[in-house]
Order: sequence, then C-alpha cells, then structure tokens
Amino acid sequence: MRAIATALTFLTVVAATAVPATASAVPARAGTPAAAGTPAVAGPQPAAESQSALAAVGPQPGTFTGKGFDTCTAPSQAAMDAWLAASPYRAVGVYISGGSRTCAQPNLTATWVADQTRKGWRLIPIELGYQAPCGTRTPKMSADPATARGQGRTAADSAAAAAAALGIGAGSTLYNDIEQYPSNASCRAAVLSFLSGWVERLHTRGYLAGMYSSGSSGITDVCAAYHDTRYLRLDQIWIAWWNGVADTDGGTYCADDRYADQQRLHQYAGDVTETWGGVTMKIDRNYLDVRAGTPPASWSVTVDNATAGGFTAGAAWGTSAYSAQRHGADYRFAAPVASSDVAWFRTTLPATGAYEVSVWYPADPGYNDRTPYLVATTTGNRSVAVDQRTGGGRWVSLGVFTLAAGTGDKVGVSRWSAGTGYVVADAVRITRI
Repeated sequence: MRAIATALTFLTVVAATAVPATASAVPARAGTPAAAGTPAVAGPQPAAESQSALAAVGPQPGTFTGKGFDTCTAPSQAAMDAWLAASPYRAVGVYISGGSRTCAQPNLTATWVADQTRKGWRLIPIELGYQAPCGTRTPKMSADPATARGQGRTAADSAAAAAAALGIGAGSTLYNDIEQYPSNASCRAAVLSFLSGWVERLHTRGYLAGMYSSGSSGITDVCAAYHDTRYLRLDQIWIAWWNGVADTDGGTYCADDRYADQQRLHQYAGDVTETWGGVTMKIDRNYLDVRAGTPPASWSVTVDNATAGGFTAGAAWGTSAYSAQRHGADYRFAAPVASSDVAWFRTTLPATGAYEVSVWYPADPGYNDRTPYLVATTTGNRSVAVDQRTGGGRWVSLGVFTLAAGTGDKVGVSRWSAGTGYVVADAVRITRI
C-alpha cells in the first residue's frame, strides 16, 4: 500500500507494552529519523488491556496512539507472536478487499483476525481497489464524478462485506488505499467524488471511513476540500510521507486544524528491514493517533413533486410524463424568465445539522443547461446550477449543507436562469451525514 514504492504494504498496530528486544541494528530515538533498516525505540504505549477485554473483538483499530507497521502479506501466527513480544509495534494493517491487491493472503481468515485481536493487536483494514483516473495504477475509477461516486459506494459495499466476513464489525474504520497520482482539477474531482461515495455507503453500513494516500496527492486533495460542501468528509486520513518522524504531522500537505481530533495515521518510513524475536520482515513504519467513533445515524427523506404537502409551484409550472427518466409518475417544468418563481420541495428535518442534498430530473437536449437549484441553509439560500441536458434519471448530489430542523421549504428550483430551455423540478433527496 505504499504511495511511493511499487510494492504493496500491510499495517498492524497493537495495544500492549513492548518487551525489550534485540534488533538487527541499534535503535534510534522515537520521533527522530532512523537509518534504513534500523528499528525505532517504542514510544509511549497505552496500558495493557485485560485478557477479558481482548477476548471480545471491538472496533478496529479503535482508540490507539502508538506505532504500527505494514507489509504486503498478513504475517504468520509465529511472526505475529514474535513481534508482539519483542517489537515496539502494536498494530497490523490487513488488505481485506479490492481488485488491485497483488499479494496472496493465505493467513488472513476470521480465525487469524480473532487470534490477533485477542492477543492485543489492533487491526487496520484496507481496501485496495479503484485508483485515480490520472494515475498509473489499475483498475481506475471513472473520470466522471457521478460515476466515480457510484464506484465509491460499490467499493464500500465490498469492503464492508469482507470486513464482516473476517469478524471486523461495525464501528471499525475501513481505509481506502489510493496510491500516488499526478493531481489536476478533473482528477481531483473524480477522487473526491469517489471518496464521498465511500463515506456515504460505509456510514450506512455502520463503519467509519478512512483513506490512505501520498501526502503530495490524495492527502493534499482531501485536506484542501475539508470545508468543500460538495464532498463528504472522511473520518480519518492516513498520510504517506516518508520524513522519518514518528508523529501525525501533515506538514504542508494538511493543515493542523483538519482531521485534528485523533483522526490521523502517518506512514513515516518505508522499505526498511527489521528483526524482532528472531523474525525478519521488510516493512513500512507508521505512527497512529486515532480514536473509536460512531458513524452518524442514517436518516433520509425523498420528496417527489407529487408528494402530498411536499411541493408547491406557481401557475406557470406545467406537468409532464414525457421522459422515461422521470422520478415517479410525472415532473414539473417551466420556461426560464428574469424572475425567481421558485418551485419548492417541503419536508421536515429531525435536527439541525449537515445534510447531503441530491436531486433527480429527466435529462433532455431541450432542457436547461444552467437550472438554478436553491438550498435553504441556516445561513441563507445557496444556489447550485445543474445542467439538465445530461446526467438525468439518477440522483445527482448538490453537496452537503447545514440545514435547520423542522418543517419548511428546503430545496427549490428557480426559473431565473441564464441558460435556455425548460427548467425541471422532479424530486429531491435529503440525507443526514
């Protein structure tokens, strides 16, 4: 899973006190660069957990601050036991799913997972599948943001199913590995849309959503989009930046105020060979500062133009069932004019908070290429233009907005468009994030 090297990796973190050991070289101080092949002295470790607590597999990696390592294939039980007794590492990252995995996983079973967590290892479950459309790795996600978002949902379904089959239950964080790519505007939009689908679907399945990538590409992009309401925010980030420092600093790649609440992992060295307890492995070194969390409760409402009490429009708005791409029996349409004349979708929201707003419309070459959707946020109406000549017959996300609790007009379609062709109001979906 390296963002710099071509080989894949595997990460592990455990919560138990390290036992002094003989390594293949003299250890360096924790938090300072170490020479290649030189293990670092263990930093502060969390208190050892009781045997009864470890017997129950909880969320992975859960709450943990300390060192981990990754290597391509899940190590044997003998290797895991040797490193648990002698190394400073207390976590293991496992490639559980994804079409881009190249290493065999003969050891990775539900029994292996149960044994590691029972003995004290923390697991970091990894999906290695779709890669950036502008990168060199395959398979590639679509360059079309809407399609990429759907692929993110598919990847989340695959990862969640694989995690459940291995006994890695809900509440765990699953990490999507997107290797280094030469970022540009269109590629960035595809990656961020893919990750939005990843976040959305994992939350509905009870998992937290993480992402591993190079500091110079994926991490830079997600941190730059931290406040961008068009995309859903990850729960944790895993920064690949081989600066040799065992901490979770993101340098120039990610500002300190983003993903700041125990939401970071840092791969700080790679392709090093270490020996602990007589077992030698080639690994990457990682430092984690993460905590367990609960995915937002799933809540969603769909309002069609025919929903009783859920839609109002003026006399200029016609009704049509012309397009087979419509949502429900029909949709509403009107010619653009230099006045708002908004058709409003009305519903009741359970609480003030962040909601993703998606819209459904039939597409047609004769419809408007700049249809103004209005979202009634807590700070006023936000306008988002949508090209209704393409991308119809599916849910299209307008972004994530802070909406007020209670009943009211939440999303509207305005006739005041700079484009040409009919503006269409068909259906909206509002989902709590």
